[in-house]
Amino acid sequence: MSTPSPAAPPAFDTRALTEPVDRVRLAAWSREARASGVGPRTGQIVLVLVIALFIAFVGFGVVGIFLSVALGSSGGVVMPLLMLVVIGLAVWGGIAWWNRQLVRGYRLAGFAAANGMGYLPRLADPQLPGMIFSLGHGREATDLVRGTVPRFAEFANFRYTTGSGKNSQTHDWGYIAIKLDVPLPNIVLDAQANNGFFGTNLPAAYQGHQRLSLEGDFDRYFALYCPEGYEQDALYLFTPDIMARFMDSASAFDVEIVDDWLFLYAQNRPVSTLDPAVWAQMFGAVGAVITKLQQWARWRDERLRAAGAASGPGIPGPAAAGQTAAARFAGPVTPTPGEPGRPWAPPPGVAPEGRRLKRAFPWATVVVFAVAIGGWIVFRLVLGH
Repeated sequence: MSTPSPAAPPAFDTRALTEPVDRVRLAAWSREARASGVGPRTGQIVLVLVIALFIAFVGFGVVGIFLSVALGSSGGVVMPLLMLVVIGLAVWGGIAWWNRQLVRGYRLAGFAAANGMGYLPRLADPQLPGMIFSLGHGREATDLVRGTVPRFAEFANFRYTTGSGKNSQTHDWGYIAIKLDVPLPNIVLDAQANNGFFGTNLPAAYQGHQRLSLEGDFDRYFALYCPEGYEQDALYLFTPDIMARFMDSASAFDVEIVDDWLFLYAQNRPVSTLDPAVWAQMFGAVGAVITKLQQWARWRDERLRAAGAASGPGIPGPAAAGQTAAARFAGPVTPTPGEPGRPWAPPPGVAPEGRRLKRAFPWATVVVFAVAIGGWIVFRLVLGH
């Protein structure tokens, strides 16, 4: 009897992102979303209106003072009317803003459902191992669109804040998270297309000796970093066909492999959006990449063989020098107790030295900061004279 093939995902359908909104269905979706605990809540609506009214009263105060001076005694008639107009505009603006957010969630939820996926409006502090998810404070993912066929993938926008008060800065990212079959070494592909004058746009810098040059044009698209000693493993994972997929479909993204996850990052660019063209590009990129990920499931960390040898008799130690990549990654072989000559394949996993890349000190940031401070000091000295 043949094994049934995995269920294929539904055909790509973007109509929910652009077709006219049915207000009856929108109201029903809003009620269902609130009942399930993921939709907009009354308290949030009240907060939006309070903020809008506060802004309105501040604006009314500024404009009112100006008109009182300009109109004199006539201001007594104009001011109450002005106040009503300002409050009305504030309430209308708050409701309109909230309605846009509601429609956005409704459209994304409909798009997700049409493509066999699920939708979550927001998730505080997502517990993911990627480089951006442990930075700053106030971490939040929004507009999460998730699917499980043919493997788990999540499209979302992410925001965190660094600093505080006047020195606070908000950082926006879009990301795609793809679940892998087995843990892999920490590998980063720094896309060259989105780097700036001072180099990488990534929030982390890596020690230069970990950079690995690959064949062909790959280095023109990505700078690849892998842990020291894992160069052959990276070459096994990034075969020419996989390199071609990344160059053709994912060159606009920075890429990170960490634990059993593959992340694609886009700085200051939303991934979860109402633009059908963006979704078509992302679905194409993910589809092109995941069709090649199955071969990564066969990778095993040869360094774990030594740990197996230490666990008991009858299990051989590290492979002999000169063993080919094909032999090292031939796939699991179940050990048989009491058969010392039987090959033993390491279990899925990564040795400690391969789990994280070594970070570099961000000299470029320090130089920029020093130049800015120096310029400010020179400017003040010049003004002083």
